[in-house]
Amino acid sequence: MSIADDHIALRTKLPRTYLLWLGGAFTSQLGDAAMYFALGWAATAHGGGAAGLVLTSVALPRTLLLLLGGAVADRFSPRRILILGDSMMVAMTVGVALTAYARGSTMWLLLGAGVIIGTIDAFYLPVSGSMPRRLVGADNLDRAVGLSQSGSQLISLVGGSVGGALVTAGGLTGAAVFDGVTFAFAVLVAVLIRPRFEVPPPAERTNLLREAAQGVTFSLRHPVLRPALLLTGGVAGFAIPVGSLLVPLLARENHWGAQVAGVVLGGEALGALVVALLVARWGAFRLPGVVAALSVVPMALGIAVLGQAHQAPVAVSAGACFGLGLGLFVTHLGPVMLGASPVTHLARVQALITLVQSLVLVVTLNLLGQLADVVDAFATALVCAAVLAGAGVLALLSSPLRRATMKQPQQDGQDGQDEQDGDGDGQDEQDEQVRQGETV
Repeated sequence: MSIADDHIALRTKLPRTYLLWLGGAFTSQLGDAAMYFALGWAATAHGGGAAGLVLTSVALPRTLLLLLGGAVADRFSPRRILILGDSMMVAMTVGVALTAYARGSTMWLLLGAGVIIGTIDAFYLPVSGSMPRRLVGADNLDRAVGLSQSGSQLISLVGGSVGGALVTAGGLTGAAVFDGVTFAFAVLVAVLIRPRFEVPPPAERTNLLREAAQGVTFSLRHPVLRPALLLTGGVAGFAIPVGSLLVPLLARENHWGAQVAGVVLGGEALGALVVALLVARWGAFRLPGVVAALSVVPMALGIAVLGQAHQAPVAVSAGACFGLGLGLFVTHLGPVMLGASPVTHLARVQALITLVQSLVLVVTLNLLGQLADVVDAFATALVCAAVLAGAGVLALLSSPLRRATMKQPQQDGQDGQDEQDGDGDGQDEQDEQVRQGETV
């Protein structure tokens, strides 16, 4: 398998509009990471049960409202939703900072902040996930996602440290102020950007709940999105718990300590970061669907070795191998799903992807935790590796996913022409997408 030979991806720079939006997104993500750490830290002062309740207050409204948020984003202007969401986060952080400074980190404050953040996320995340497709032509979509993942991995590496430093210096108030400043910058960026690939909303609209359901039925009937969603669910359920559940359990069984566990997680993040940087520079492989399905091989291998590793260096190497596979999965399947989604359904598809990940993860975290109690972490790791391998085999059986590319057939040549002309209209693509949306 060779790197895609469409060398226009190497000659053409990513649009400045996308880079500007990405800068605002990265800044607000760093603020969010610090704020989440501060909320969790403040909640632990009220006990473990209170901390779990605060974290649930974020996750629950986000999960319940995601599909509705995707329908809203597809009906109204995504840019306005970004501006409104960023502005609401600024207002929320100001309120939290003032209240925490005056009355301290009370449970009611923490729960209220969690509910507000989760609700905003439900409407914000579908739009944010669809922005690479709205701002970048199909020929550069893989590089755009690779660059986005590179920044996200870096933020995951430093976010906790930044949050810890802010809490140490100023408590919850300091973290909230920092988060508010980052979102104020994101508001400015959202005001400045103009999505290139947009379509006007259809004249006839049903109610939002029906449109949300249409997004689900469309995705489940789509020949590429359906197997991609199944593969996404498998990876979310049995790969994501590696960092949050298996690594801490294995560290305790092997008496490594928290520091070694952190280094293993750092190796995982580093492996994913290397792949994301390479894709951002050189582009993805020619058959991204096949690569996404085969990415479970290094993931499963890394988990299996990690499960039986008794020495820390071996565990770190296994974590890096796992991270390489995870990086291949994200940087190849993400652009495929964006390219397979019509512009009229972009946010709803992104909402469904996030919902699948959240629901599957809630179930598997509890099941794998119970399994580790009954047997041990090593057996649990083998189960994760076996399920991931099975998910990859099932994905390879899907012919549409194997043949999938980064862009829709009707976009071939059009995106590149739009970029060369520099007019940013993409009118032919818009007309085609409108017709496609109407037929759906």
